[in-house]
Formats: sequence, C-alpha cells, structure tokens
Amino acid sequence: MIPALIALQLLTLVAIIVLLLRRSASTAQAEDPRIAQLLAADLPGQFTRLDARSQSLDQHLRGELSQLRTDTAAASASLRTEVLTNIETLGHSLQSKLEISRTAAANQATESREALHSRLGELRSGQSEHLETLRKTVEERLDKLNVTNAAKLDEMRQTVDEKLHAGLGEMTKLSAGVDDLSRIFTNVKSRGTIGEVMLETLLKQMLATSQFEKNAKPKAGSNEVVEFVVKLPTPNGEALLPIDSKFPREAWERLETAYQTGVDLVSAGRAFETAIRNEGKKICEKYIAPPRTTSFAIMFLPTEGLYAEVMRRDGLQTDIQQNCHVTIAGPSTLSAILSSFQMGFHMLQMQEKGDEVWKVLAGARKEFGTFETLMDKMTDDVGKVQGTIDKLGVRTRAINRTLRDVSVEDTQTSLPSSSKAGFDGLLPMLAASDDE
Repeated sequence: MIPALIALQLLTLVAIIVLLLRRSASTAQAEDPRIAQLLAADLPGQFTRLDARSQSLDQHLRGELSQLRTDTAAASASLRTEVLTNIETLGHSLQSKLEISRTAAANQATESREALHSRLGELRSGQSEHLETLRKTVEERLDKLNVTNAAKLDEMRQTVDEKLHAGLGEMTKLSAGVDDLSRIFTNVKSRGTIGEVMLETLLKQMLATSQFEKNAKPKAGSNEVVEFVVKLPTPNGEALLPIDSKFPREAWERLETAYQTGVDLVSAGRAFETAIRNEGKKICEKYIAPPRTTSFAIMFLPTEGLYAEVMRRDGLQTDIQQNCHVTIAGPSTLSAILSSFQMGFHMLQMQEKGDEVWKVLAGARKEFGTFETLMDKMTDDVGKVQGTIDKLGVRTRAINRTLRDVSVEDTQTSLPSSSKAGFDGLLPMLAASDDE
C-alpha cells in the first residue's frame, strides 16, 4: 500500500516536471540542445511504459503486503495462544500458592487460638485455685476470730456474773449491819466519813481505780469538791458523773421516833422530804455542769432503810430527779448502777476490739478490691486478645472471599498490566489484526 502511494507521488512529480519543461521549452530550446532532444523524444510512450511498470510494481507490492499480513496474523495468533497459555499456567500456579498460603494461615490461626484458649484455661484454673485458697484462709481466720471472741465474751460474762453475785452478796451482808451502825452516828463528820468510806468501798469493788476519782472539782472555776466522780467515755471525750453521799440524821431520827410513838408523823415526814430535797438541790447547784459533767448526779444514801423510806414517799424521787437531775441510790441500787457501768466499760473494750476486727476486715476488703481490679484488667486484656483473634478471623474470611472472586479471566486482565513494557508492541498489532 505504501509503495503504491510513493509511486503515485513520483508520477505526479514527473508530470509537474514535464509541464514545467514544456512551458520553458520555447525559451530554453535555443540555449540547451539536450532539452530540445528531450522534448523531441517520445514522452507519452515513456509515460505509458512507466505507468505499466508502476502497476506491475504496485501489484507486486500488494502481493508482498498480503503475504506479510497473512504471516503476521499467523504469528499473532500463535503468540496470543502462547501468551494465554502462559497466563493460564501462571494463574493456576498463583491460585495454588494462594491456597497453600490460606491453608497455612488458617492452620496457624487455629494453633494460635488453641494455644490462647489453653493458656486462658490455665489462667482461669490458677485464679480459681488462688481464690479458693484465699477464701478458705479468710474463712479460717474469721472462724478463729469468732471462736476467740465468743470465748472472751463468755469469759467476761462469767467474770461479770461472778463479780455481780459477789458484790450483791457482800452488799446484802453489809446492808444487814448498816441499820445497826446508823444509830451509832452521833455527829455530821462521822456520818459523812462512814458514807464516804462505804461509797469508796463500792467503787473500788465494782470499778478500776482509773475509772473514778476522789475529791474532784467537777465545775471549772469552782472550788466545790464532790466526794467521788466516775469517768464516763463519750464521743466528745470524757464526762464526769458526780456521786455524793448524804445522811440527814436529824430528820431521819425524828421520823423514826414518830414511827415508834405515832406522834407528829405527818410533820416528821414532811421535814424528812424537805431535807432530802434540799440535799438534792445542793448537789445540783454545786456539781452538775455539762458538758464537763454528765447532765445528772447521784445521791448515795448509806443505809437500805433510809433509801427504802425515800422510795416509799410518793413522787419524792421523781420530783428530785426531774427538778434537780439527781438520782437517789442506796447500797444495792448503786451496786447495780456501778455493775451496769462496768458492763458498759467492758462493752466499750469489746467495741474497740471489734473496731480492730473491722479494720482487719476492711484491709481484707481492700485486698479483695485490688484483686477484683486485677481480675477486671486481666478480663480486659483477654478481651483485647479475643478481639485481635476475631479481627484475624475477619481478615481471613476477607482473604477467602477475595480468593473466591479470583478467576482466570480476572487474572488474564490484570496480570499483563504488571509487565506492560513487554506487551506495548504486541497490543497494537493485535488491534490491527482485529481490524483486518
């Protein structure tokens, strides 16, 4: 095709030259004889021969070009077949390798998952054993602590019962002789001394020496001295309970005489009540000063007969207790009150020991909280590992889906692009073959 075009262009060029020569023949004929000879020659015949030769050359070129195209198409078909075969072989090889890689990755993931499950099982077993051991240890300590506390409580209860019975027995014996001794009292100093001695004896029998104080000044800034104060613990520190012994001898003897003779009994009773009220008022004014002291005081009557007479008077004790905040107590009653104080002191000691127990339990609870925090952290770590395994499973499934989508056609389309430089000359040839 191309040689024919070249020949045609040559013919056109020759024709132009001939025309130019003819135009200038008239002027150049005299100057150059060769031009005249050329003009005299048989140009049409030469053109005819040249045209025939050109047609023969064109036919030859067309035959050669057709043969070249046939050979090229055959070579292209062979090359295409070879390339497709190589691509198919490469696709099978790649698919086989991907299948092997996928199998290896799945086996490795399975082994990792099994190893992780085995490790987690060991951790759970170890933690369970540790928790069981810790629980048994705590239970054993609590059981020992309960047994110890129960034994101490029983021991304290027995001690309290023994002291209470002993005190009550002694007070019963003492009260039997008090009435006889009351007649011996002849002056105020003797009566006060005997009442103070009896009160001190009761306090020493029922309380520790550190729990009471003799001849104390309960009011701040006052010189009034009370015979005894009992130190009671309070949430704000220590409060003093004033206890003062009283014995209204004149009013008591007048009342006893009235009982024996039956004369002037009402006025003697009123005088006795007045004396008791006056003593209660003095105790209230001199010794009660909260919060340094308690809000009440105790008037100790040293004989059971004197105390029984006060109790027999309707409203006397209640009136003194309400108006003067003074509680009246005889020997037996004061022993019972001191016993209750003693029980309170023991209960306070038990409470302090209980506070120590609670501190131990609080420490154990704190340790349990720390252990729970570690367990939560371990659970989070295990969750992260499990999440990583799940992500690995997701990626494995994604790879599997990608491999399932891979086919020979996709491979044929994508693989040549990786070696584009090698097929750049082939693709136009294949396209030209398809156009033909």
